[in-house]
Amino acid sequence: MHLRTLDGMSLALSKHPSFRGRPGPVLLVIADGVGIAPDAPSNAVTVADAPTLDRLTSGELYVELAAHGPAVGLPSDDDMGNSEVGHNALGAGRVFAQGAKLVNHAIASGAIFESSVWHEAIDHGRSGTMHFIGLHSDGNVHSHIEHLYAMLRRAAAEGVTSAAVHILHDGRDVPARSALGYIERTEAVLAELNAGGEGRDFRIASGGGRMTITMDRYGADWGMVERGYRCHTYGVGRPFSAAADAVRTMYADADADGTNTGDQYLAEFVVVDESGEPVGRVVDGDAVIVFNFRGDRAIEISRAYEEPDFDVFDRSGPNGEPAPTVFLAGMLQYDGDAFVPKQYLVEPPAIDRTMSEFLCAEGVTSFAVSETQKFGHVTYFWKGNRSGYIDPSLETYVEVPSDNVQFDTTPAMKVREITAEVIDLLRTGRYRFGRLNFPSGDMVGHTGNLNATVEAMEIIDECMAELMTVIEELDGVLVYTADHGNADVMYTESNGVRSPKTSHTLSPVPFAIFDPNYDGEYHMAGRPAPGLANVAATLFNLLGYEAPPDYLPSLIEF
Repeated sequence: MHLRTLDGMSLALSKHPSFRGRPGPVLLVIADGVGIAPDAPSNAVTVADAPTLDRLTSGELYVELAAHGPAVGLPSDDDMGNSEVGHNALGAGRVFAQGAKLVNHAIASGAIFESSVWHEAIDHGRSGTMHFIGLHSDGNVHSHIEHLYAMLRRAAAEGVTSAAVHILHDGRDVPARSALGYIERTEAVLAELNAGGEGRDFRIASGGGRMTITMDRYGADWGMVERGYRCHTYGVGRPFSAAADAVRTMYADADADGTNTGDQYLAEFVVVDESGEPVGRVVDGDAVIVFNFRGDRAIEISRAYEEPDFDVFDRSGPNGEPAPTVFLAGMLQYDGDAFVPKQYLVEPPAIDRTMSEFLCAEGVTSFAVSETQKFGHVTYFWKGNRSGYIDPSLETYVEVPSDNVQFDTTPAMKVREITAEVIDLLRTGRYRFGRLNFPSGDMVGHTGNLNATVEAMEIIDECMAELMTVIEELDGVLVYTADHGNADVMYTESNGVRSPKTSHTLSPVPFAIFDPNYDGEYHMAGRPAPGLANVAATLFNLLGYEAPPDYLPSLIEF
């Protein structure tokens, strides 16, 4: 007997009055980072030779979906979508206020500074140092530097005299080499605060690229986290007198050896004083605040600072000294099931009654497949930021291990392996619904390498053809969409000079239905301004159910 209610609310689904679904399974393919933009030399999606995708996106059962801004719970139409909010919307069928919006409200209202967690962090900061670790940009995908500035100003106003900022260069959600501009802005804020209080010492202490240190996710490369922990905590890294000097030197080194490395791949550095000593080591009793609001790349570093019995890597210092005991707080709680971190400043969105919960309540079997880099997207984020299985007797999750490489060197990533796993699952006949994430449009797109991203798209096309063949054999339905744009704009051009674009885009994303048995019994509904949150209701319909009444309406009508 499966759960049919949640906190007193029914999870029962009603059969659709006129459509019972196809005999075979419904498969959702999420091509991560594949947006819709005008055909141009910079558009890897249209440059690629992709006849299968071209056929899907030119058919009758096709529409474009909003995947950014308010359509996925972000503050404004200037805010690009991302995988977290995209998969939340896809799996929940409704739009919830998301990280940036929640933090903006908490800062504007002052609620963030009224919490007991903030007060305790301030107490530790007054007696020691208050450390801030996070992605140092205004990309608004994982963090925003204005949130950092608000906390620094408040800490100074509340009597903190020592603060150390540990910056993680972006170059991914913002231009590839934009770190110096952000450092200049932050140094100006720190100088303003230091001038406003006697004995106040607010400084940048350490940093490195987001794909080199600290911001690993899903256990793909704990070595990144260890490097970041040792850099931020003990001052282990290349020494410089200032953060800007570190970036300029590394740019020059990369240009000299021909790698032209962007910010996201810069090595770790440490700011040192005149005697060569790190200016911002973490010691017993200090406060550490992780100021990312997005969870996936903040969980592991939070664990490293918070867990007393942490054993993933050795946290002892260069001379064998024990790891410091600190007060750790996250901007939000990054994993609500594992309670990581235990202390946090802003309540995360409460996403309930997800599609997976309804399907499990109905006894519907399902699977989810991706490689490590995106595995949590079709499991954790899809289920409203919930870890583990809802019902292990009904659900199967398959994680294909990712390679720890720069992804433009392997444009296929694990797309073919994901496809093979999905085909095996489909052919068992055990599953009514399946979902997968192809990561390469996003992960290769983030490198700024156009040719590699074109190759990635062509491999996705190849694998889509295989999946559609199997779906046709099984009398099923395939749905193709994406969570946000990226591969659709790979560079910008000004005065004849091309600049790689490594960030997500504001583009809509495709939504296409491949139904080999389609005979006109339903059609696209023509919804005004449809978005990702309309997908769940559509999937319910294709499975033969009516969608829950509070879900955004289906993209199809009967």
